[in-house]
Amino acid sequence: LNNDKKYPLTVGETAIQVEVANTDVKRVLGLSGKESLPFDEGLLFVFVEPGKHPFWMKDMNFPIDIIWINKHFFVVDVTEGIIPMTFPEIFEPSERIKYVLEVNAGFAAKNSIQRGTFVDGIRPIR
Repeated sequence: LNNDKKYPLTVGETAIQVEVANTDVKRVLGLSGKESLPFDEGLLFVFVEPGKHPFWMKDMNFPIDIIWINKHFFVVDVTEGIIPMTFPEIFEPSERIKYVLEVNAGFAAKNSIQRGTFVDGIRPIR
């Protein structure tokens, strides 16, 4: 990731550092073009309004897990092991979300992240 500020998050029992995509430009860019991501880091997308915000793997270079989080900071869905070659396929959650956490593929399984997992630390992030 770039040199943007990193924030601590706790996903279930697991502490990670995240950069924040909280503008249209940052949300569109996401992790596109990045070569890799440290295993204990992620990118947190913050949306203005809850919705079924769709994602795709445009210009991605490595596989990721997408963790879909509602406005109450609970995981509602996890889409695991999405590879770059899936583009232009679109991924979206089963219900409305306000946050999306992109992490390396395998992170969710390794850390037992699933529907109902609480994500602590989002509240102060804007």
